[in-house]
Amino acid sequence: MAENMIELIDVEKYFGGVHALRGVSMQVPAGQVTAIIGDNGAGKSTLIKCLSGIHEPTTGQILVNGEPASISSPQASRDLGIETVYQDLAVIDTLNVMQNLYLSREIRTGVWPFRLLNQRKMKAGAKEMLARIGNTTLSLTQEVGGMSGGQRQAVAICRAVAWGARTVIFDEPTAALGPNESAEVHRLIASLREQGITVILISHNFEEVMGLADVIWVMRQGRAIAKRRASETTGRELVTLLTGADIAAS
Repeated sequence: MAENMIELIDVEKYFGGVHALRGVSMQVPAGQVTAIIGDNGAGKSTLIKCLSGIHEPTTGQILVNGEPASISSPQASRDLGIETVYQDLAVIDTLNVMQNLYLSREIRTGVWPFRLLNQRKMKAGAKEMLARIGNTTLSLTQEVGGMSGGQRQAVAICRAVAWGARTVIFDEPTAALGPNESAEVHRLIASLREQGITVILISHNFEEVMGLADVIWVMRQGRAIAKRRASETTGRELVTLLTGADIAAS
């Protein structure tokens, strides 16, 4: 495995006359939590959409595990081992936990056209998936729509890592959650790092960033302007960087 799971080199992104990303060069160390912070309009969302295959960079290069990568679609991103957990989670409220975990990946037995769902194998597999993230309390038959925000996040996170993801991107994972639910999401993110999974965290919550991240990148006006180790910086320095100090990435 390469030292950096993901590396961006001089990435530019234009939307017509809007210059959304301006020569972004950034390294995401393998097996660590990398936080990306910045005000609205700084380019964070555009950057993660380039990594998740929603947008393609106008110019520049993306390396995944040391190899040049073309991320032309969400499926291409997933094929590279990148999964994204968005604020809206993309879980289906009317399906239960097991059905969400196996959505579009159902296990069937028999011969077409009489292939039936193998509920026994899917139930066993779903239990293993939840155990992997340290959650053995969720009911596999409960509809996701009746769950708390933290439980819904657990389902989304479990689905993201269940199929071999090496990198998971989180977009404001606790923005709509209370303290207890946020603490559970933080535990889940920490468990991914313990398993060697690379995490990219987009967050406006400085306490969350300082508590979870190993590396922090600061973006401003479409540029990656500074890189800091979380253990070597302070909230005050990060605020200074966000509000306009002209400090080069280091």
